[in-house]
Amino acid sequence: MYSTEIFEQLYTKLGKARFGGKVATYIPELGCVDPNHFGVSLTTIKGESFHYGDHDVRFSIQSVAKVFALVMAEGCGAELRKRVGVEPSGGSFNSLIQLELHKGIPRNPMLNAGALVVCDVLCQQLNSPKEELLEFVRRISGSPAIGFNERVAQSELKTGFRNEALVQFMRSFGNINTKLAELMDFYCHLCSIEMSTAELAQSFNFLANRGINPLTGKPELKPTTARRINAIMQTCGFYDEAGEFAFRVGLPGKSGVGGGIAAVHPGEYSIAVWSPRLGDKWNSYAGMRFLESWTSYAEDSIF
Repeated sequence: MYSTEIFEQLYTKLGKARFGGKVATYIPELGCVDPNHFGVSLTTIKGESFHYGDHDVRFSIQSVAKVFALVMAEGCGAELRKRVGVEPSGGSFNSLIQLELHKGIPRNPMLNAGALVVCDVLCQQLNSPKEELLEFVRRISGSPAIGFNERVAQSELKTGFRNEALVQFMRSFGNINTKLAELMDFYCHLCSIEMSTAELAQSFNFLANRGINPLTGKPELKPTTARRINAIMQTCGFYDEAGEFAFRVGLPGKSGVGGGIAAVHPGEYSIAVWSPRLGDKWNSYAGMRFLESWTSYAEDSIF
């Protein structure tokens, strides 16, 4: 059922949808990416891998990395539930309005505000947050060469006024402890992590495998925690298009404005797709449609 030929056929059948959407430019460095890239990778929990297109080209994974930060924060043992919720937002990923309504408590950790709280936890708990983040991502992906894209990180730092406002607004409610410059530096580097779809699919495989890293056979999370993170991805992983993704694709996943999407089928596989052009709700236009075609073809959603 899994094969490069099937991926090629499904991508070709997308027709004009392959070229729908626009590359993100609100982070200037992201606007420099060739919009015609497309890559997809699928890795089973048994170690089989299948790829098509630009699967070996690294790109800035942006908000997909929020999942990595959340996993690491769970490992810190912090009482995250008191500081960030798990409810879908139904609104913009960088909304200030929701924060005011909920007195500085973000609705979920996949929003910018929620991820900033998670990053605050890591900055407070870890001795070397950026180094330990890379160590974690390299371990779960099996790729020791993964790193930050400094151009992207600096581009985000220079234009991250809304995120700075989110931080200071939450600080006014006592929900941020780290200094602004330190927190923004960590958050922007988190989003600037560069990975290929092959590396990204492998890195999400432990979430398909009850928290156990298939590369090492060792647990990264407890099974119950892995299940809950998958649930958060299912309901909150695509901003205000999460319901549409659940309806059309039916897999827990997370998107990023770099055009990447990572998703898992618990007990079976993880899949990553990259196409830089975004739809109106900031998710990869072709990536969303490819994954819908994939689960329809395979009759393989979690539902």
